[in-house]
Amino acid sequence: MTRLWATIVKDIRILLRDKVGLIMMFAMPIILVIVITSVQNSTFELVNDNKIACLVCNKDKGNAGGQLTVLLEKTGMFRLTAVNSISGTDEIKKVMQARDALVTIIIPENFSSQVLSRAKNITANALKGLGVQDGSSSSSLIGPDSLVMLYHPVLQQSFRLSIEGAIRSAVQLVQNKQIVRSLYYSLHEKDIPDTLENEIVNNEIPISELPVSRSGSRNIPNASQHNVPAWTIFAMFFVVISLGSSLVREKLNGSFLRLKTLPTSYIVALLSRMITYVAVTTLQAAVIFSIGVWLFPVMGLPRLELPADLTGLLLVTLVCGICAASFAICVGVFAQTQEQANGFGAASIVILAALGGLLVPSFAMPASFKMFIQLSPLHWCLEAYYGLFLEGGKLGDILANILSLLIITALLQIIALAGLKRKNLI
Repeated sequence: MTRLWATIVKDIRILLRDKVGLIMMFAMPIILVIVITSVQNSTFELVNDNKIACLVCNKDKGNAGGQLTVLLEKTGMFRLTAVNSISGTDEIKKVMQARDALVTIIIPENFSSQVLSRAKNITANALKGLGVQDGSSSSSLIGPDSLVMLYHPVLQQSFRLSIEGAIRSAVQLVQNKQIVRSLYYSLHEKDIPDTLENEIVNNEIPISELPVSRSGSRNIPNASQHNVPAWTIFAMFFVVISLGSSLVREKLNGSFLRLKTLPTSYIVALLSRMITYVAVTTLQAAVIFSIGVWLFPVMGLPRLELPADLTGLLLVTLVCGICAASFAICVGVFAQTQEQANGFGAASIVILAALGGLLVPSFAMPASFKMFIQLSPLHWCLEAYYGLFLEGGKLGDILANILSLLIITALLQIIALAGLKRKNLI
């Protein structure tokens, strides 16, 4: 026990001398978690709270274009600016750049005629199907001039599809209103009352959005709940920079050989490093979680809500730390130089983070990547944390994730010991 304690003290002193390693383990993840959470939270606010700057060029000669503009304004998604006096597309593009508008909607000249023509045809077909009249009175469809949506290339496809969906909904509502009016007039030969029209057209079924939670909580997870656990894991595994290069230094300066001449075992040294760096990873998690709980609200970011099962949170953190330290030891055993340990360690963590769902959500991965996702220890770390933070689960709900992590950890340690024996270092 005395030898183990002395070795731990030695490892702590070596770690404190490694200023670059300490920066990589603490400063970098803190900056990452603040920056990424701020960016993602701003994106959420852009979608949910802020309005998109949108230009509307209404060339329509009837009333439908004006109705469409009013409905787009009522969606609450757009901040509309009329540019009806501008005719050419090139001029509109210049105005978009000058006013920082992301979207422009061009309503064609015959938009009202299109809507009316379609409404009459649908009305005639409906009445024919009911046997009220024959199809002789149906009008021919006017050749369509489509709505034009100009968008800034910076808009990603998912965001662009959301905007397109809002526009389609507004157009559909304009068409539905005209169809209802046409049907009512055909049956009663008089205009439909406004109250009845509103009851028919605006009779929408409400949608209640509830997150799927094991605890039954209805709290919607925020950007902090997603990002803080993810980048905490990223920070934990980046101990490979310090621990991996430390092992390489000891191999190169002959420390392994000197240990073989002393009345001790290198297993004690490996155990010491494991304990030291698991303590480091636990401290990393404590620091980053504390920033999420206390600093984020001061910065205007959503507060990190810790899970109810703090025992489960501590156990997951310890298991993740053990896995991260085992991976770093494995890299240090097989690397020949510090450059190899640092380069391969950093690159492999980024790759494993991408496969594990830290950079891109796992559900967005192609089907061919599913097997590789299962092999990433960061995936199981993230699933365990998300089970607590996002799903409101307890320790019993994430035991499968912890078991997978323990299996990967055991494999890493077996590979590291086999490498040490093959190199005749233990």
